[in-house]
Amino acid sequence: MIHQAPIQTLSIREAIAWAAQRVRATQPRLAAEVLLARVLGVSRAYLLAHPERVLTDPEWEAFARLVARSAHGEPLFYLIGEREFYGMPFRVTPAVLIPRPETEHLVDAALEWARSRTYRTYAPLTFADIGTGSGCIAVTLAVYLPNSRGYATDLSSEALEVARENAIRHGVAHRLSFLQGDLCAPLPEAVDLLVANLPYVARSEWEVLDPAIREYEPILALDGGPDGLEVIRRFLAQAPDFLRPMGAVFLEIGAGQGAAVLDLARSAFPRAVVRLLKDSAGLDRVVAITH
Repeated sequence: MIHQAPIQTLSIREAIAWAAQRVRATQPRLAAEVLLARVLGVSRAYLLAHPERVLTDPEWEAFARLVARSAHGEPLFYLIGEREFYGMPFRVTPAVLIPRPETEHLVDAALEWARSRTYRTYAPLTFADIGTGSGCIAVTLAVYLPNSRGYATDLSSEALEVARENAIRHGVAHRLSFLQGDLCAPLPEAVDLLVANLPYVARSEWEVLDPAIREYEPILALDGGPDGLEVIRRFLAQAPDFLRPMGAVFLEIGAGQGAAVLDLARSAFPRAVVRLLKDSAGLDRVVAITH
């Protein structure tokens, strides 16, 4: 079996070399180092500085089990239980989507709008993160907008628990309310800012998804229906009733969905300015609705 200990005890250098041949990752050596650092409770720099340090039997067994799970395709960030987003660590579990760098474009756009708003009004900003998952968007907004308060909604109680833990970790739980329910429905009031990274994978795309995504990440956070726009369509139908005058909406979308979502947004907000924002790769990424 893959987790069976070798005949002789391994050093850090040897364990990393062994694992790099077995983990399933685009950068196998880096993945091996990250897993071993997690098991030993040290930094990657420590591993590089102490390559001859010998693993104990319990350390080896724990490391080998993680390598075996990686070899079967389980994502690295679920194995270590953490993913960095916007320069901050966030706890992740299989109950939530793993935060992606692309979503930072959504946060960038929302923060830029929110900061420009402070020049027009001194009223505290209220926002809602719809379909919060790990809470990475809501928590980041709360951290970078210290005078704000927010809501985070999700259908999954397990996801909300992860989001709440992340809010506590980053010291903003007292300014966030976590609400279980469908899209905007749980919100007790209209807000100044709506942000959402909703499921947008079309059913026709499901079989070509990376198996690590398809087999391990929550389908609830991925499945956008037959055309990928089912959840986005429902959100945009609800959004006008939950947005205050002069408010804004920022919505992450899939590459290639820009034209369709622009049409939906303009129908929902006929008097607003609706723009399509690209990511660093030049792909459709965020639809911005502002007044």
